[in-house]
Amino acid sequence: MKVTLLLVGKTQNKLFQEAINDYVGRIEHYLPFNIVTIADLKNTKNLSEQQQKDAEGAMILKEIQSADTVVLLDEHGKEFRSVDYAQWLQKKQNTAKRLLFVIGGAYGFSEAVYKRANEKISLSKMTFSHQMVRLIFTEQLYRACTIIKGEPYHHE
Repeated sequence: MKVTLLLVGKTQNKLFQEAINDYVGRIEHYLPFNIVTIADLKNTKNLSEQQQKDAEGAMILKEIQSADTVVLLDEHGKEFRSVDYAQWLQKKQNTAKRLLFVIGGAYGFSEAVYKRANEKISLSKMTFSHQMVRLIFTEQLYRACTIIKGEPYHHE
C-alpha cells in the first residue's frame, strides 16, 4: 500500500516543514509515502467561502485516482487512540492500493469532496492550524508504523 498526504497550500512555517521532512524520512522506512501539495487559490478576495471550497474541491478531485481510498482529515471524523489508529492502518494495508489522506483549505471541503471520500478521521477535538495538522498527522503516521512493527517509539 502506498500512502499519500494531499495538502492545499504550502507549509509556511520552516520549523514545521523541517519536522515534517524528518517524519517523512522516517515513514519511508516502513511504507511508500509522499506528500502532494496543491497550490493555494489566487485572488480569493472576490470569492465567497463556498466558491473557495468548490474551487479547492475541484483541484483535490483532480488528484484522486478511481481506486484510491480517500480519508479526509476533518473535525467531524472518527477519533482514534494511537494504538487503534495503528490497527486501522494495518487493516487498510490489506485492502487499499493507495491510501490518500487529505487536509483541505481554511474553509474545509466542498460537498463533492465529501461525497468522494471513503472515511473521515479527526486528530483531536481541539482545533489546530492547518500548518500544525500536517506535522501532527505525519508524527501519528510514523507512530502507527512503529506500533505495527512493535518498536519502542510508543509507550503504553
